[in-house]
Amino acid sequence: MPDHGNLLRPLAVPAPEEVFETLLDLPGARIERIVSHGHASPEGFWYDQPQAEWVMVVQGEAVLAFDDGRQHKMRAGDWITIPAHCRHRVESTGPATVWLAVHCAPTP
Repeated sequence: MPDHGNLLRPLAVPAPEEVFETLLDLPGARIERIVSHGHASPEGFWYDQPQAEWVMVVQGEAVLAFDDGRQHKMRAGDWITIPAHCRHRVESTGPATVWLAVHCAPTP
């Protein structure tokens, strides 16, 4: 795991799957850089995570969908907190979209 870096360093070439890179992994928190090139969650797939997630679009654009029908459009600089067990999916992403995601363990 690196101890320093740049979120916007040259990106991997587009691939069939998003690229997830753990930047920091500590008890109770994990920080990831995610690179998307026009990716979306598979049809019918929903994330249902046991921890809260704070996510920001650093570069590019994306649309998150929630199982209650809401959609949240995001551009560079936009962030959202997704509570634990809030079912959501990535509806769409633009080319060369970079996310910063912080996963937080539930508090007792």
